[in-house]
Amino acid sequence: MKSDRFKGYFFAIIGTLAFSNEYIFSKAAMNEVHMAQFGVYWFAISSVLIFLYAAWNKKLGQIRQLTKKQIRILLALAILEILTTTSFYLSIHIIPDPAVTSFLGSMYPVMLVLGGVLVLGERFGPVEIFGGFLAIAGAFIIGYTGETELKKLFIPGTGIVLLNAFFATVTSLVVKVHVKKLSPELLNLNRSVWLLLFSLVMFFVYGQSFVIPVSALRNIAIGATLGPFLAILTIYYSFRYLEASKSSVVQSTKGVFVLIGAYLFFGTLPLPHQLLGGLLTVVGVLVMTLARAGLIIKRNALPIRDAQKITKDK
Repeated sequence: MKSDRFKGYFFAIIGTLAFSNEYIFSKAAMNEVHMAQFGVYWFAISSVLIFLYAAWNKKLGQIRQLTKKQIRILLALAILEILTTTSFYLSIHIIPDPAVTSFLGSMYPVMLVLGGVLVLGERFGPVEIFGGFLAIAGAFIIGYTGETELKKLFIPGTGIVLLNAFFATVTSLVVKVHVKKLSPELLNLNRSVWLLLFSLVMFFVYGQSFVIPVSALRNIAIGATLGPFLAILTIYYSFRYLEASKSSVVQSTKGVFVLIGAYLFFGTLPLPHQLLGGLLTVVGVLVMTLARAGLIIKRNALPIRDAQKITKDK
């Protein structure tokens, strides 16, 4: 239905804008505090916000109705979210410019589309393949250092971003399959609470202090509201009304917003070749996801099972 598509794109736009700002404010906070301190305050704030919203929206009652299978799904998602989120913030912490991190993160929509094709049997075609190739080429240009030695081939943090994209893809596919039975509020609360518990463990392992600068606390409060609360919630809602690949059409523009935000907030810009590679990833992901959304004419696009059958017959 058209109304459902409108809702899906609306939530995707809000989520993309909120998520773009998460890069900026999390980077600003981690410039001042240890990652364990950051995690405790970040997810404490987001957990409270999500809990209050779920209570206001009368979604907490669903906890008492959870089946054993749904509990297993939530526990599996908790593990995936810890891996995904830890690698995400670690990459932001390591890579100096948030825009570079965001451009490299464009591998997530590519992997998400591939996951939709392989796992969910969604359609694919030559346009998507071309767009994916552009995005991968752009990511290579961004991360490439010009060195020939394998250890120095890519900038520090590149591998972590790719790991994050992989874990995020698996998580999104699990959410996509189960989001209609488990409310976005419950999924987000599950995510945030487990990340808070994990952050507390790391906090005591590293022997950190609860005392942090006021400026860091301000950035954490803003970022936690925009990111773990608003962005994740609205992206989950977009998955309820749209295919995961269509939601990623809007999300693919995230790098441009992060680029602008990083320049305004930190006064930083990627190196010329990184900027070129970043724009290439954005174009590639846009081409691929626009085709996935049916907004670019595709010829000979087949469900993967049919394509495999034809290939086997030949």
